[in-house]
Amino acid sequence: MATLPVSSTLLAAIDAAVDRAAAALAQAQRPDGHWVFELEADCTIPAEYVLLRHYLGEPVDSVLEAKIGRYLRRIQSADHHGWGLFHAGAFDVSASIKAYYALKMIGDDVDARHMVRARAAILQAGGAEAANVFTRIQLALFDAGPWSAVPTMPPEIILLPRWFPIHLSKMSYWARTVVVPLLVLCALKPVARNAKGIKVDELYTGRPAHRKTQAADPKWLWTLGFNGLDRLLKGVDGLWPRKLRQRAIEACKAWVTERLNGEDGLGAIYPAMANSVMMFDLLGYAPDHPQRAIARQSVENLLVIHEEEAYCQPCVSPVWDTALAAHAMMEAGGEANEARAEAALDWLTLRQILDVEGDWAEERPGVRPGGWAFQYNNHHYPDLDDTAVVVMAMDRAQVADRGPIDRGVEWTVGLQSKNGGWGAFDADNAYDYLNNLPFADHGALLDPPTADVSARCVSMLAQLGEPLDSPRMAAAIDYLRREQEPEGSWFGRWGVNHIYGTWSVLCAFNAAGLDASDPAVAQAVGWLKRIQNEDGGWGEDCASYALDRSGHAPAPSTASQTAWAMLGLMAAGEVDSDAVERGAAWLADRQEADGLWGQEHYTGGGFPRVFYLRYHGYPKYFPLWAMARYRNLKRSNPRRITVGM
Repeated sequence: MATLPVSSTLLAAIDAAVDRAAAALAQAQRPDGHWVFELEADCTIPAEYVLLRHYLGEPVDSVLEAKIGRYLRRIQSADHHGWGLFHAGAFDVSASIKAYYALKMIGDDVDARHMVRARAAILQAGGAEAANVFTRIQLALFDAGPWSAVPTMPPEIILLPRWFPIHLSKMSYWARTVVVPLLVLCALKPVARNAKGIKVDELYTGRPAHRKTQAADPKWLWTLGFNGLDRLLKGVDGLWPRKLRQRAIEACKAWVTERLNGEDGLGAIYPAMANSVMMFDLLGYAPDHPQRAIARQSVENLLVIHEEEAYCQPCVSPVWDTALAAHAMMEAGGEANEARAEAALDWLTLRQILDVEGDWAEERPGVRPGGWAFQYNNHHYPDLDDTAVVVMAMDRAQVADRGPIDRGVEWTVGLQSKNGGWGAFDADNAYDYLNNLPFADHGALLDPPTADVSARCVSMLAQLGEPLDSPRMAAAIDYLRREQEPEGSWFGRWGVNHIYGTWSVLCAFNAAGLDASDPAVAQAVGWLKRIQNEDGGWGEDCASYALDRSGHAPAPSTASQTAWAMLGLMAAGEVDSDAVERGAAWLADRQEADGLWGQEHYTGGGFPRVFYLRYHGYPKYFPLWAMARYRNLKRSNPRRITVGM
């Protein structure tokens, strides 16, 4: 393999950077072999955690509340005086209402400067009337807002047959787990038992609300129909047959109980977990009742408590972190690093889900389970993205037991959607009309196939030798071609955004044998080079998820996005390009004293336009991975890079 000369000084710097980063990453590995890093969302999760404690009337933990208060005040914007959905993000009225309410509940004086400024910004944006559905529910639970402002969600939904247009199985896993306990809350309309009785009347303007949906492509006819249905349901509220209502509530309770998931919680995500606690409380379960107690503990397990500050995570990411860190360590090479990766794979092997048919089986009965979840445990909801990455790591390490690989592949191919792509948790979860429901104003009710997850599945199949012309591979490649944006990028659903999606697909195309001569590859390479920042790195703002799909939103360079761009370009045969060399130099120059990289910018996607994630592990393992690959390719060491990622 011929390569162009690269500065010996740069290559030496990269050697040193790789060694330091690998050593630092090794130090972060847990004794049992896994990695897990903090997963930070916006202000809403810690704010909701504070409100949950007060809703339940629990004793005030003044030390913890003080730490959460300091966290919320620190991330308040100095520019717009409210709270955004990501670092340096624009003002968000719903997030700001929750943060303001939590700070008031903690005891902040409403006349304090930060509260006055936040209140003014909220009122300027339309006040509490402009809040999204889930914020209006939060307010109603404290009698701080009317239940009439909340779309009606009768619990009888859970009794509907599957052929009915509105059915739980047609929603995404996260929507299901959040909504089912919420159906009970919205039916019985409880009021918080906090002794303070604190409300936020000062956030209301008294003017009609002007709310906007975040759904990507709302249809006026569906919206009109669902809004009419909501008015009808409000008109008959209270007239439901008592036995039918009780049967529906019992069905909701049974559904939650079956999926309670131990101390990892319902769906292993905070909103569902918190709703399950409130549901059990409302149904009269004592705090020491086993189901309520374990649900409550699952919430506590999400806390990150530092010396001065604390916050609550939306979930945890150990399987994802461990699989990706293992890839990075294998890329770095050397006996010690490869031993670390092997220990990680041993830990991952034990977490394969082989004995639970999760909700995915409703759409694909007969497919044997075999995936991995994102969190420590989430047996009803394995993740196709995680599964593909774990399988590729195991294959890369040439593990002796191919059983886990075979079962992972079997489950993955069983969940390929009809259009050739893959969603994250379900097959064919693309009932777009449901995003027009009044309580779906977040526009994230569904889990349709996406380019990034599909690319990972293609990478996995190609790495394992799937022929390019096999029916399932041909359908997947065709899907990815159709998904390419006009300028050459791919939309990244689970990472920010076009850089993430383009990295994912270029790696998949490379693994499948599509080289730089392919027009789709050439167009993507040209796009990545055009958006490179002057400093040599790459960056993209979360605003790139705009409703108008306007494309890449320029932003300061970040370590993780620079790594993704480099990996994508190298997969397309661009290792000798000036763009990749400048990216490597950017990373080498910005490595911190601890051997890793810092990054405050959010580069993870939760739900486009409404929820973003800061993976604290991303600037730790992705730059190591990219720099080690650059070094390996420059030194003609293809053994470490003949993988799908």
